Amino acid sequence: MASSQLLILLSLLMLLLLAFPSITAAEQEKKIDVVVEGVVYCQSCEQTGTWSLSGAKPIPAAKVSVVCKNHQDQVSYYKVFETDGNGYFYAQLKGFKMSQCLLEHPLQACHVKSVSSPLQNCNLLTNVNYGLYGFSLRYETKKLLGSNYEAVIYAAGPLAFRPDHCPLPSHV
Repeated sequence: MASSQLLILLSLLMLLLLAFPSITAAEQEKKIDVVVEGVVYCQSCEQTGTWSLSGAKPIPAAKVSVVCKNHQDQVSYYKVFETDGNGYFYAQLKGFKMSQCLLEHPLQACHVKSVSSPLQNCNLLTNVNYGLYGFSLRYETKKLLGSNYEAVIYAAGPLAFRPDHCPLPSHV
């Protein structure tokens, strides 16, 4: 009895999908992109050895990488992005595929790392916000919506480099 009712219900659902293909087409055509944004700074000498960015200046043309790993800890996405004139990066992860596995969600699977600074006087990597090992993404409820487009924007950083001429603090 229950199996025949289930069969009838499934048949009705199939008929609805055939009669109204636009119901499923709209869902299938909507593109969801993952975007990561952040800023890269040059940390002031006064803050060397700390995570403080007080007095820091943005670095134009700095490079950061976005690395995502799958549930088997294999790299599934890697790309280097460059900051704009204000030290800001907007990394659209083209080609990144979100799976149904929770471990492959961008909040779990992706990290942003500092790569390089074009400034000769500020090009030493720091671990501010885990820039050396990879900053985990933060979800800040930002989305861009279009008719067939949705971008979920995650934040990373801020990340920093430091000058090579700064004396190391005595507590390090």
